[in-house]
Amino acid sequence: MEHINSLENLTIKKIKKLKIKKYRESEKKFLAEGHKFLDFSYCPEIIVLRDDIIDDRKIINKIERFSCRKIVVDNRIFSQLSSQKNSQGVILVYPYCDSDTNTIDLDVIVLDKIQDPGNLGTIIRVADAAGFKDIILSKGSVDCYNEKVVRSSMGSIFNMNIVYLEESEIIKMLKEKNYKFIVTALEADSVEYTEMNLGKKNAIIFGSEGNGVGQNFLKTADETVIIPIYGSAESLNVAIASGIVIYKARELRNKI
Repeated sequence: MEHINSLENLTIKKIKKLKIKKYRESEKKFLAEGHKFLDFSYCPEIIVLRDDIIDDRKIINKIERFSCRKIVVDNRIFSQLSSQKNSQGVILVYPYCDSDTNTIDLDVIVLDKIQDPGNLGTIIRVADAAGFKDIILSKGSVDCYNEKVVRSSMGSIFNMNIVYLEESEIIKMLKEKNYKFIVTALEADSVEYTEMNLGKKNAIIFGSEGNGVGQNFLKTADETVIIPIYGSAESLNVAIASGIVIYKARELRNKI
């Protein structure tokens, strides 16, 4: 393992910059933090360890299976790289995951200008758990490589094909692929999510936390669905709502 003792070290500076979206995009790399990420098979480019945990045999055994650069730093440097108050002392630098619009050919989740990192991470995790493989986000949505998104996804980000497209590109592509547009929205003719009718291929569309689904998606909707509110709550969090609808879609798909 390599020991680095200066904040002016070029590698340390580059890692720190990955906290900023424009640098992540230019370098095509992102950060993840915590022991849990050592359990996944997706190989990091760099593992950074805080020097007080290098005697932890369980941690060392986990990192030994990765053929990547391993760096040890003191707490002064590590705290500049960490985004957590009570860090476990492990930060990983990953290359961007593969993404490809050409492979999209099954039911897909579409997220229109989702803004909250925790919500996106949770939706990624739920979609993965329900057996979906593709998520399309309209441009203007939160970056899926934001550290909070990565952490909330609990590793599911490595299993998903996640692409960003302009709204018009999403609609054009999915229409050309003969998708049915199922939009979650409170419209006069919306049906309860339990009654939605799946097509051969379905795009299930969820809107942003504040504004819902955009008008262009509503105009192209083949069906709009709602989750009924039985109590006094005004609405459901988009991550919770997506979980309910996604799992219902999986249940209905399994019956076809």
